[in-house]
Amino acid sequence: MDSSLIRFIAYDYYHSTSKSPIAVTLIDQAPWLYPTLLWAHRLLVGLSLCLFALRGLGALWQQDWIMRRGVRSASVAIDSLLLTAGVSLWVLLRHNPLYESWLSTKLALLLPYMVLGSFALKRARSRGARLVFLLAALLCAAAMVTIARTRDPLGWWPW
Repeated sequence: MDSSLIRFIAYDYYHSTSKSPIAVTLIDQAPWLYPTLLWAHRLLVGLSLCLFALRGLGALWQQDWIMRRGVRSASVAIDSLLLTAGVSLWVLLRHNPLYESWLSTKLALLLPYMVLGSFALKRARSRGARLVFLLAALLCAAAMVTIARTRDPLGWWPW
C-alpha cells in the first residue's frame, strides 16, 4: 500500500472522528504500521477461529489431541498475539468503546464466545451439548467478524 494513501486514510479518519493527532503523527512516522497491524490482526483471527473449529470438531469426536499441551499452547500463543494486535490497533487509531458502539458490542461478545468455547471444548458433558455450545460460540465469532467489518453494532444482520 502506498504511504500517501495510508496518510490519506489516517487523515480522513482523524478528521471524520475529531480524534487526537497523535495517531496521525505516528502513522506519518511509520506508514507501514497500520496495514501491518491490520493484516496481522485479520490473519490471527482466521488462525484462531480455524484452530478453535478444529478443536471443537475433535471434542465432538472425543479426541484427546485437543487438550494436548502443544495444541493448547498454540491456541494461547495465537490468541495472545491476536489480543496484542487488536489493542495496538485500538491505541493507534484512538478507538474508544464508550463512544463507538460497534467496538463495545464486539468486545461484549468476546466474553460469551470464550465461555461458550470453554463449554464446547471441555465442560459440556454430552456430545449434543458440545455441538450446541460449539455452534453458539461460532455464531458469536461470526457476529464479531461482521461487526468489525461493517463497524456497525448489528453487523450484517440489519438487512
